[in-house]
Amino acid sequence: MSTGEGTLKTMTSIDTLMTSPPVTALVGEPLTAVIRRMHDGRVGSVVVMEGTTAIGIVTERDVLRAAAAGGYDGMVGAVMTVPVDTIDVATPLPTALALMRERGYRHMPVTDHGHPVGVVSLRDLMRVASIGPAEVPRGLKGVVVADTEVGDVRGSEGFYHYRQFSAVELAERRPIEDVWRLMIDGALPDNPEERAAFIAEVAPLRAITPSVLAVLPAIAAVSEPLDGLRTALSLAAAERGLRPLIDIGPDERRADALFLCAITPTLLCALHRLRRGDEVLAPRAELGYAANYLWMLTGVEPTAAHARAVEQYLVCTIDHGFNASTFTGRVVASTGADLGACVVAAIGSLSGPLHGGAPSRALALLDEIGSPDRIDDVVAPMIERGDKIMGFGHAVYTADDPRSLMLRGVARRIAVEPADRHLVAFAEATEAGVIAVLDRLKPGRQLRTNVEFYAGVVMQLCGIPPAMFTPTFASSRVIGWCANLLEQAADNKIIRPSARYIGPPPPQPIPAFR
Repeated sequence: MSTGEGTLKTMTSIDTLMTSPPVTALVGEPLTAVIRRMHDGRVGSVVVMEGTTAIGIVTERDVLRAAAAGGYDGMVGAVMTVPVDTIDVATPLPTALALMRERGYRHMPVTDHGHPVGVVSLRDLMRVASIGPAEVPRGLKGVVVADTEVGDVRGSEGFYHYRQFSAVELAERRPIEDVWRLMIDGALPDNPEERAAFIAEVAPLRAITPSVLAVLPAIAAVSEPLDGLRTALSLAAAERGLRPLIDIGPDERRADALFLCAITPTLLCALHRLRRGDEVLAPRAELGYAANYLWMLTGVEPTAAHARAVEQYLVCTIDHGFNASTFTGRVVASTGADLGACVVAAIGSLSGPLHGGAPSRALALLDEIGSPDRIDDVVAPMIERGDKIMGFGHAVYTADDPRSLMLRGVARRIAVEPADRHLVAFAEATEAGVIAVLDRLKPGRQLRTNVEFYAGVVMQLCGIPPAMFTPTFASSRVIGWCANLLEQAADNKIIRPSARYIGPPPPQPIPAFR
């Protein structure tokens, strides 16, 4: 992998970039004292010392992990990352950058003759690399393009979080309205009054205006719901008068975000029903978000079990790091465009089968296999042809996808009828069989089920038709998009990468016109 070596060599050296001296701690110190030291020193890591030797490191990730495990009452030794890799002060910057990217480090202690003299951050190295053109991996894999407080994915650990909370724990313990507030406002409601106030604030925003409703039949007649959403949401945003982010303040941006998040599920359900020739159903104020979604979609008030299952799916898909659609939305936001334009761009990215379009394809794989004894016959030729096995593998996770694990449990819980239990049992047998084939034909890849595999199963069990699998995904992901868009707008710089020209060398003579 090239790292823009020529640029980095000429710019600076590690000793001019590192924080020196390093902020340090001892193994037996309380974690709370170290957190204060990180805050006071405005650093993202503390080197744990034993004498003059670095034996570990405590980073923001370790602090978050401690919080998720129950609090900050422990000692440094219980949370530090060990062993700690260090880098010599004389290491060339391209080598340092490549090493930190390869190992997923954000901070590394710098040593001189084995003794810690500072800490260098990936952010510092990337900042220097950005001064001139630097070649990066295809697809920007591993490239840090922004700082965020919205959330993150730790693929090697099989863990992801929304702000400071485990996303899976939120899906298991909180309704979607609470998580929606967390993503937009940065805090969970901590009492029933706060929850009720937020629900009351967003409920009126769900209704489609008569002028927009009048246009929806024409949109539904020529497009599937997710495609139609791009047009319908643009119209709704224009009617509301959404203004460019660069021209408005935080309060107006927040109001626009809440509107887009609230209206999206209603528009999707309306487009689906119109395409089927059914009457559009208005949202019901007495129903929660998930129950209301199923009502508007199917015309049947769902059971509490089905509403909760869909809610858990929606919560666990609100955000997932700098995925393609989130990045797309932030790029558009960086231009100062209005929030509607940003969300519509993100929807276009989500529509791709390699991103949000996979749940129905994963369920189609089950249909194609038909029975467990056909797994090898169906899947092995697909792998040998180089076909993508939908529902398996992930760009970030090298461990099990935590969303898949949770949704497998949800599917088991709601599978009450014999046919439902059969579907779940078949899905689990298929999961095991496909993984066995993948392990045999792609050894060492650790390709496991991703969120799409059991998402399709859960949605089918709850009465959501395959045509609405990806739209349902969009109805929750819009919350994560908007949280990211608000963050981008609050501290904006236009995102403007470079490309490497590989065509014929210019300038060439212009051929004569004949």
